[in-house]
Amino acid sequence: MRENKLADLSMDFSIKALELTSDIEGHNSLKNQFERSATSIGANIREANYAQSKADFLSKLQISLKECYETEYWLELFSKSHIVSDEEVKCLLHSCGEIRRMLVSSITTLKGKNQL
Repeated sequence: MRENKLADLSMDFSIKALELTSDIEGHNSLKNQFERSATSIGANIREANYAQSKADFLSKLQISLKECYETEYWLELFSKSHIVSDEEVKCLLHSCGEIRRMLVSSITTLKGKNQL
């Protein structure tokens, strides 16, 4: 991976999320919500790289984290309603969880540095 592992992981995740929805018949409003939250994770991470201030950078990462939680919700809904198989959801949940943990760690570190 290149220098920004979080950006790379979120881009790969977005692609996998879009591939997942291409196989779902119907449920257009759910697919749309899922696609929006899943791709927003990486978009906000990318935008954070060009933040105007440390506060703006932190805000973008926090938005990405919120989008991770929303995306996990949609994945769980897809699985529990049998729209998508558990196998397909499991891989994406794992990837989303990895991104979420990295975001939590980054946000925690940034907040700690801002208190000094």
